[in-house]
Amino acid sequence: MVFFKPRAASAAAAPAGSVDRRVHVDLAHLRALEGHAKALSLMPRQPASSVLSGRHGSRLRGRGLDFLELRGYLPSDDVRNIDWRVTARTGEPHVRVFTEERDRPALIVVDQRMSMFFGSVHAMKSVVAAEAAALLAFAVLAQQDRVGAVVVTDEGVEEFRPARSRAGVMHFLQVLAGANQQLHADAPAAEPTSLDRVLESVARLARRDHLVIVLSDFDVIGPHSESLLSALCQHNDVVLAPVTDPLAEQLPDDLAQVVSDGTQQAWLNTADPHIRAALDGVSQQRRAQLLQWQQQYGLSIAPLSAGEGAVEQLYRLLGVARGRK
Repeated sequence: MVFFKPRAASAAAAPAGSVDRRVHVDLAHLRALEGHAKALSLMPRQPASSVLSGRHGSRLRGRGLDFLELRGYLPSDDVRNIDWRVTARTGEPHVRVFTEERDRPALIVVDQRMSMFFGSVHAMKSVVAAEAAALLAFAVLAQQDRVGAVVVTDEGVEEFRPARSRAGVMHFLQVLAGANQQLHADAPAAEPTSLDRVLESVARLARRDHLVIVLSDFDVIGPHSESLLSALCQHNDVVLAPVTDPLAEQLPDDLAQVVSDGTQQAWLNTADPHIRAALDGVSQQRRAQLLQWQQQYGLSIAPLSAGEGAVEQLYRLLGVARGRK
Protein backbone atom coordinates (compact mmCIF):
# COMPACT_ATOMS: atom_id res chain seq x y z
CA MET A 1 0.00 0.00 0.00
CA VAL A 2 1.37 3.40 -0.94
CA PHE A 3 0.66 6.46 1.16
CA PHE A 4 0.48 9.82 -0.59
CA LYS A 5 0.30 13.06 1.35
CA PRO A 6 -2.58 14.92 -0.33
CA ARG A 7 -1.73 17.91 -2.45
CA ALA A 8 -4.22 20.72 -1.83
CA ALA A 9 -3.49 24.04 -3.47
CA SER A 10 -5.72 25.85 -1.00
CA ALA A 11 -4.25 24.19 2.11
CA ALA A 12 -0.94 25.43 3.42
CA ALA A 13 1.38 23.10 5.26
CA ALA A 14 0.27 22.61 8.85
CA PRO A 15 2.31 24.41 11.53
CA ALA A 16 4.59 22.26 13.63
CA GLY A 17 2.69 20.48 16.41
CA SER A 18 -0.76 21.04 14.88
CA VAL A 19 -3.01 18.58 13.05
CA ASP A 20 -2.79 18.62 9.25
CA ARG A 21 -6.50 18.29 8.49
CA ARG A 22 -5.78 16.81 5.08
CA VAL A 23 -4.20 13.84 6.85
CA HIS A 24 -5.92 13.65 10.26
CA VAL A 25 -8.95 15.14 12.03
CA ASP A 26 -9.42 16.14 15.64
CA LEU A 27 -12.54 16.57 17.74
CA ALA A 28 -12.52 20.37 17.37
CA HIS A 29 -12.61 20.07 13.58
CA LEU A 30 -15.46 17.54 13.61
CA ARG A 31 -17.48 19.68 16.04
CA ALA A 32 -16.98 22.72 13.81
CA LEU A 33 -18.91 20.96 11.03
CA GLU A 34 -22.19 21.19 12.96
CA GLY A 35 -23.16 24.49 11.35
CA HIS A 36 -22.87 22.98 7.86
CA ALA A 37 -25.12 20.07 8.86
CA LYS A 38 -28.14 22.34 9.43
CA ALA A 39 -28.92 22.40 5.72
CA LEU A 40 -28.84 18.60 5.40
CA SER A 41 -31.97 16.46 5.67
CA LEU A 42 -32.25 12.69 5.89
CA MET A 43 -36.04 12.69 6.07
CA PRO A 44 -37.96 10.42 3.66
CA ARG A 45 -39.07 13.39 1.54
CA GLN A 46 -35.95 14.25 -0.49
CA PRO A 47 -35.21 16.86 -3.18
CA ALA A 48 -35.48 15.53 -6.74
CA SER A 49 -31.70 15.89 -7.17
CA SER A 50 -30.89 13.86 -4.03
CA VAL A 51 -29.37 10.39 -4.44
CA LEU A 52 -31.95 9.23 -1.88
CA SER A 53 -34.94 10.22 -4.03
CA GLY A 54 -36.92 7.78 -6.15
CA ARG A 55 -35.53 9.03 -9.46
CA HIS A 56 -32.11 7.65 -8.48
CA GLY A 57 -33.38 4.09 -8.06
CA SER A 58 -33.99 4.04 -4.33
CA ARG A 59 -36.25 5.90 -1.94
CA LEU A 60 -36.11 6.25 1.83
CA ARG A 61 -39.16 4.63 3.30
CA GLY A 62 -41.42 6.83 5.36
CA ARG A 63 -41.61 6.48 9.09
CA GLY A 64 -44.20 4.16 10.55
CA LEU A 65 -47.67 5.36 11.51
CA ASP A 66 -49.21 5.40 14.97
CA PHE A 67 -52.99 5.17 15.35
CA LEU A 68 -54.26 8.43 16.86
CA GLU A 69 -58.06 8.34 16.92
CA LEU A 70 -61.33 7.22 15.31
CA ARG A 71 -63.68 10.06 14.35
CA GLY A 72 -66.50 11.00 12.03
CA TYR A 73 -65.74 11.46 8.34
CA LEU A 74 -65.09 14.98 7.01
CA PRO A 75 -65.27 15.99 3.33
CA SER A 76 -61.50 16.64 3.28
CA ASP A 77 -60.63 13.13 4.56
CA ASP A 78 -59.02 10.48 2.38
CA VAL A 79 -61.63 7.80 1.64
CA ARG A 80 -58.91 5.16 1.96
CA ASN A 81 -58.88 5.81 5.72
CA ILE A 82 -62.57 4.99 6.20
CA ASP A 83 -63.09 2.27 8.80
CA TRP A 84 -65.81 0.26 7.09
CA ARG A 85 -66.59 -1.96 10.08
CA VAL A 86 -67.29 0.98 12.39
CA THR A 87 -69.17 2.73 9.58
CA ALA A 88 -71.41 -0.31 9.09
CA ARG A 89 -71.99 -0.70 12.82
CA THR A 90 -72.88 2.95 13.49
CA GLY A 91 -74.51 3.84 10.21
CA GLU A 92 -72.25 6.92 9.99
CA PRO A 93 -68.94 7.12 8.09
CA HIS A 94 -65.89 7.05 10.37
CA VAL A 95 -62.20 7.36 9.55
CA ARG A 96 -59.09 6.15 11.31
CA VAL A 97 -56.60 8.98 11.93
CA PHE A 98 -52.88 8.27 12.08
CA THR A 99 -49.88 10.32 13.04
CA GLU A 100 -46.36 9.77 11.73
CA GLU A 101 -43.97 8.17 14.18
CA ARG A 102 -41.51 10.75 15.42
CA ASP A 103 -38.60 8.41 15.91
CA ARG A 104 -36.51 7.08 13.03
CA PRO A 105 -33.08 6.09 14.30
CA ALA A 106 -29.99 6.27 12.13
CA LEU A 107 -26.82 4.20 12.35
CA ILE A 108 -23.65 5.68 10.86
CA VAL A 109 -20.87 3.20 10.07
CA VAL A 110 -17.49 4.83 9.42
CA ASP A 111 -14.39 3.01 8.22
CA GLN A 112 -11.03 4.01 9.74
CA ARG A 113 -8.93 1.03 8.68
CA MET A 114 -5.46 1.41 7.15
CA SER A 115 -6.86 0.97 3.64
CA MET A 116 -8.61 4.32 4.17
CA PHE A 117 -5.29 6.08 4.92
CA PHE A 118 -4.73 7.09 1.32
CA GLY A 119 -5.03 10.40 -0.50
CA SER A 120 -3.54 11.95 -3.61
CA VAL A 121 -5.26 15.32 -4.08
CA HIS A 122 -7.39 16.87 -1.34
CA ALA A 123 -7.30 14.65 1.75
CA MET A 124 -7.07 11.09 2.98
CA LYS A 125 -10.11 8.88 2.43
CA SER A 126 -10.22 8.41 6.19
CA VAL A 127 -10.54 12.19 6.68
CA VAL A 128 -13.41 12.60 4.19
CA ALA A 129 -15.24 9.63 5.76
CA ALA A 130 -14.83 11.07 9.26
CA GLU A 131 -16.07 14.50 8.16
CA ALA A 132 -19.07 12.98 6.38
CA ALA A 133 -19.90 10.89 9.47
CA ALA A 134 -19.85 13.99 11.69
CA LEU A 135 -22.07 15.95 9.29
CA LEU A 136 -24.60 13.12 9.07
CA ALA A 137 -24.66 12.62 12.84
CA PHE A 138 -25.37 16.31 13.43
CA ALA A 139 -28.06 16.30 10.72
CA VAL A 140 -29.89 13.36 12.33
CA LEU A 141 -29.62 14.93 15.77
CA ALA A 142 -31.04 18.21 14.41
CA GLN A 143 -34.14 16.40 13.11
CA GLN A 144 -34.58 14.99 16.65
CA ASP A 145 -33.98 11.37 15.76
CA ARG A 146 -31.74 8.90 17.53
CA VAL A 147 -28.14 8.55 16.31
CA GLY A 148 -25.98 5.46 16.65
CA ALA A 149 -22.63 4.58 15.15
CA VAL A 150 -20.05 1.90 14.43
CA VAL A 151 -16.38 2.92 14.17
CA VAL A 152 -14.39 0.34 12.21
CA THR A 153 -10.63 -0.09 12.69
CA ASP A 154 -8.22 -2.89 11.88
CA GLU A 155 -8.54 -3.99 15.51
CA GLY A 156 -12.30 -4.44 15.28
CA VAL A 157 -15.42 -2.33 15.78
CA GLU A 158 -16.70 0.00 18.47
CA GLU A 159 -20.47 0.27 18.77
CA PHE A 160 -22.63 3.20 19.89
CA ARG A 161 -26.30 2.36 20.37
CA PRO A 162 -28.74 4.87 18.85
CA ALA A 163 -29.71 7.61 21.30
CA ARG A 164 -31.22 11.06 21.08
CA SER A 165 -28.27 12.58 22.90
CA ARG A 166 -25.85 15.34 22.03
CA ALA A 167 -23.41 13.93 24.59
CA GLY A 168 -23.62 10.58 22.81
CA VAL A 169 -22.77 12.18 19.46
CA MET A 170 -19.80 13.96 21.02
CA HIS A 171 -18.54 10.69 22.51
CA PHE A 172 -18.82 9.03 19.11
CA LEU A 173 -16.89 11.88 17.45
CA GLN A 174 -14.20 11.74 20.12
CA VAL A 175 -13.67 8.02 19.50
CA LEU A 176 -13.77 8.61 15.74
CA ALA A 177 -11.10 11.33 15.94
CA GLY A 178 -8.95 9.06 18.09
CA ALA A 179 -9.23 6.19 15.60
CA ASN A 180 -8.39 8.57 12.75
CA GLN A 181 -5.26 9.84 14.47
CA GLN A 182 -4.01 6.28 15.02
CA LEU A 183 -3.60 5.89 11.25
CA HIS A 184 -0.05 6.51 10.05
CA ALA A 185 2.31 5.14 7.42
CA ASP A 186 4.53 3.38 9.96
CA ALA A 187 1.70 1.41 11.57
CA PRO A 188 2.41 -2.34 11.69
CA ALA A 189 0.61 -4.49 9.15
CA ALA A 190 -2.60 -6.03 10.52
CA GLU A 191 -5.35 -8.30 9.26
CA PRO A 192 -8.08 -5.86 8.19
CA THR A 193 -11.55 -6.12 9.69
CA SER A 194 -13.90 -7.82 7.25
CA LEU A 195 -17.21 -6.37 6.08
CA ASP A 196 -18.79 -9.51 7.56
CA ARG A 197 -17.89 -8.44 11.08
CA VAL A 198 -19.07 -4.89 10.40
CA LEU A 199 -22.47 -6.02 9.13
CA GLU A 200 -22.87 -8.43 12.06
CA SER A 201 -22.36 -5.46 14.38
CA VAL A 202 -24.87 -3.38 12.40
CA ALA A 203 -27.45 -6.19 12.58
CA ARG A 204 -27.24 -6.19 16.38
CA LEU A 205 -27.88 -2.45 16.59
CA ALA A 206 -30.37 -1.96 13.73
CA ARG A 207 -32.91 -4.75 13.76
CA ARG A 208 -35.59 -2.85 11.83
CA ASP A 209 -36.76 0.60 10.70
CA HIS A 210 -33.31 2.20 10.87
CA LEU A 211 -31.45 4.31 8.35
CA VAL A 212 -28.03 2.66 7.98
CA ILE A 213 -25.23 4.60 6.25
CA VAL A 214 -21.90 2.83 5.59
CA LEU A 215 -18.91 5.07 4.79
CA SER A 216 -16.10 2.79 3.59
CA ASP A 217 -13.85 1.82 0.71
CA PHE A 218 -15.30 -1.74 1.02
CA ASP A 219 -11.78 -3.13 0.86
CA VAL A 220 -12.48 -6.54 2.41
CA ILE A 221 -15.82 -8.08 1.42
CA GLY A 222 -16.28 -11.32 3.36
CA PRO A 223 -17.92 -14.62 2.34
CA HIS A 224 -21.14 -13.78 4.20
CA SER A 225 -21.33 -10.06 3.37
CA GLU A 226 -24.00 -10.48 0.72
CA SER A 227 -26.37 -12.54 2.86
CA LEU A 228 -25.88 -10.21 5.84
CA LEU A 229 -26.57 -7.19 3.65
CA SER A 230 -29.65 -8.82 2.17
CA ALA A 231 -31.12 -9.45 5.63
CA LEU A 232 -30.30 -5.90 6.70
CA CYS A 233 -32.05 -4.36 3.67
CA GLN A 234 -35.26 -6.30 4.31
CA HIS A 235 -36.14 -4.23 7.37
CA ASN A 236 -33.99 -1.08 7.07
CA ASP A 237 -33.03 1.64 4.62
CA VAL A 238 -29.39 1.12 3.68
CA VAL A 239 -27.09 3.67 2.04
CA LEU A 240 -23.62 2.59 0.91
CA ALA A 241 -21.17 5.48 0.57
CA PRO A 242 -18.04 4.15 -1.17
CA VAL A 243 -15.09 6.46 -0.51
CA THR A 244 -12.56 6.48 -3.34
CA ASP A 245 -9.54 8.53 -4.38
CA PRO A 246 -9.10 10.20 -7.80
CA LEU A 247 -5.82 8.35 -8.32
CA ALA A 248 -7.56 4.98 -8.01
CA GLU A 249 -10.44 6.10 -10.23
CA GLN A 250 -8.13 7.22 -13.07
CA LEU A 251 -4.62 5.86 -12.92
CA PRO A 252 -1.92 8.00 -14.56
CA ASP A 253 0.16 6.21 -17.16
CA ASP A 254 3.44 7.58 -15.84
CA LEU A 255 3.35 6.73 -12.13
CA ALA A 256 6.51 5.02 -10.90
CA GLN A 257 6.58 4.48 -7.16
CA VAL A 258 7.91 2.15 -4.49
CA VAL A 259 4.91 0.91 -2.51
CA SER A 260 4.80 -0.81 0.85
CA ASP A 261 2.31 -2.40 3.25
CA GLY A 262 4.64 -1.68 6.17
CA THR A 263 6.43 -5.02 5.84
CA GLN A 264 7.13 -5.67 2.17
CA GLN A 265 7.98 -3.35 -0.70
CA ALA A 266 7.33 -3.52 -4.43
CA TRP A 267 7.99 -1.35 -7.46
CA LEU A 268 4.80 0.01 -9.02
CA ASN A 269 4.98 1.27 -12.59
CA THR A 270 1.66 2.14 -14.24
CA ALA A 271 3.33 2.39 -17.63
CA ASP A 272 3.30 -1.41 -17.59
CA PRO A 273 -0.03 -2.43 -19.23
CA HIS A 274 -0.29 -5.61 -17.13
CA ILE A 275 0.03 -3.64 -13.87
CA ARG A 276 -2.50 -1.05 -15.06
CA ALA A 277 -4.96 -3.76 -16.05
CA ALA A 278 -4.63 -5.49 -12.66
CA LEU A 279 -5.15 -2.27 -10.70
CA ASP A 280 -8.06 -1.15 -12.87
CA GLY A 281 -9.62 -4.58 -12.47
CA VAL A 282 -9.72 -4.25 -8.67
CA SER A 283 -11.55 -0.90 -8.84
CA GLN A 284 -13.96 -2.08 -11.52
CA GLN A 285 -14.79 -5.27 -9.63
CA ARG A 286 -15.58 -3.32 -6.45
CA ARG A 287 -17.82 -0.86 -8.31
CA ALA A 288 -19.60 -3.71 -10.08
CA GLN A 289 -20.25 -5.46 -6.74
CA LEU A 290 -21.83 -2.36 -5.20
CA LEU A 291 -23.99 -1.72 -8.27
CA GLN A 292 -25.17 -5.32 -8.19
CA TRP A 293 -26.20 -4.92 -4.56
CA GLN A 294 -28.04 -1.72 -5.42
CA GLN A 295 -30.06 -3.45 -8.13
CA GLN A 296 -30.64 -6.60 -6.11
CA TYR A 297 -31.57 -5.12 -2.73
CA GLY A 298 -32.86 -1.64 -3.60
CA LEU A 299 -30.29 0.16 -1.46
CA SER A 300 -28.86 3.59 -2.28
CA ILE A 301 -25.33 4.41 -3.43
CA ALA A 302 -23.83 7.78 -2.42
CA PRO A 303 -20.25 7.91 -3.73
CA LEU A 304 -17.70 10.14 -2.01
CA SER A 305 -14.26 11.18 -3.22
CA ALA A 306 -11.10 12.04 -1.30
CA GLY A 307 -10.50 14.66 -3.98
CA GLU A 308 -13.04 17.10 -2.50
CA GLY A 309 -14.37 18.23 0.88
CA ALA A 310 -17.18 16.29 2.54
CA VAL A 311 -19.43 19.36 2.97
CA GLU A 312 -19.58 20.16 -0.74
CA GLN A 313 -20.16 16.54 -1.66
CA LEU A 314 -22.98 15.91 0.81
CA TYR A 315 -24.69 19.13 -0.25
CA ARG A 316 -24.58 17.95 -3.85
CA LEU A 317 -25.59 14.35 -3.08
CA LEU A 318 -28.57 15.43 -0.95
CA GLY A 319 -29.70 18.15 -3.35
CA VAL A 320 -28.96 21.14 -1.10
CA ALA A 321 -29.03 24.47 -2.93
CA ARG A 322 -25.65 26.21 -3.02
CA GLY A 323 -26.88 29.20 -1.07
CA ARG A 324 -28.01 27.16 1.96
CA LYS A 325 -25.04 26.87 4.31
